[in-house]
Amino acid sequence: MPLALYLLAMAVFAMGTSEFMLAGLLPGIASDLDVTVGTAGTLTSAFAVGMVVGAPLMAGLARNWPARSGLLGFVLVFAAAHALGAITDDFPVMFATRVVAALANAGFLAVALTTAAQLVAADQKGRALAVLLSGTTAATIAGVPAGSVLGAMFGWRVTFWAVAALCLPAAIGVLNGIPAGPVRGDRSQGPALRAELGQLRSRRLALVMLLGALVNAATFASFTFLAPFVTGTAGLGELWIPVVLVLFGLGSFVGITVAGRVSDRRPDLVIALGGPLLLLGWPALALLAGRPVALLVLVFVQGALSFALGSTLIARVLHEATGAPTMAGSYATAALNVGAAVGPLIAARSLGTAFGDLGPLAVSGVLVAIALLVAFPLRKVIAAGRGSEVLR
Repeated sequence: MPLALYLLAMAVFAMGTSEFMLAGLLPGIASDLDVTVGTAGTLTSAFAVGMVVGAPLMAGLARNWPARSGLLGFVLVFAAAHALGAITDDFPVMFATRVVAALANAGFLAVALTTAAQLVAADQKGRALAVLLSGTTAATIAGVPAGSVLGAMFGWRVTFWAVAALCLPAAIGVLNGIPAGPVRGDRSQGPALRAELGQLRSRRLALVMLLGALVNAATFASFTFLAPFVTGTAGLGELWIPVVLVLFGLGSFVGITVAGRVSDRRPDLVIALGGPLLLLGWPALALLAGRPVALLVLVFVQGALSFALGSTLIARVLHEATGAPTMAGSYATAALNVGAAVGPLIAARSLGTAFGDLGPLAVSGVLVAIALLVAFPLRKVIAAGRGSEVLR
């Protein structure tokens, strides 16, 4: 894999830390800004909505820019949004900074996904995506738990400052690792924007985007509310929150690494094996929350299965959108973040039901079940090179 991919992954690490870090900071943010935990949880959805809107918007805006210029600009805007978030005492302002940060993140990820696909051969897109998204899994392993510890020791604002600081070496990495011009060919000589947007009429592309959104919604529904679950239902101390986050992150790293080796050749196998196991894991986690060893093992397993399945589906989005060379990354980003927006919103509502802290786990189970019901009859269509005549 090209060195530039790993430099892009470093920037994704900084952004992934921000996207996931609220899972360990919600109680402190809620208390400091005088809102409920459920309201504070909408910051995750605000970020995700910004990503959904920003992915096609920013990708369309930057489609004729040199990749390096676009990536650098998005990183710097992202850093500025976190600096403002670190000093505000007003929840609406905080909400707005999350949207702005998400727009920058969306633009960066959309361009980075397209750039990653252009840096490798067509049959290596799954592996390239795995390398790029390893920045996200590294964030869940190291960045998010570290942010949780910083938040517990010094307050959540320090974590926001730390993310802003992380953007500086990421910007240097982009400057040094990405060519000044387009990675491969001249973007302005590619398909017209209307033609690229027309790819969205493909039923196969719509299918894999829907499945990716559902699986990611399930992941974020529970991940966003792990902190109250750990200290509430599981009855563990606050310092166990980063431990649980690390285990989830380690699982996600294992899952995305394994899936990256398999998804280019047998995406249907990943879905057929990983999907049912992921579905069983959410109720198992709810039932065994009172047993610390079982809880920690299942958090690791669910992280692995969630990211293995999710990254496989997002890789299929890139495969299906090859006719949209500058917009394909935005379609993948939008699919990921429709799920990241919807999942926490539904999960937040479930906290007020009889399920209590277990509500998000129930939501995750239902969302995975829906995804499997949609995917199972069409599993051959999802696989590369299969069933292309069935859905177009």
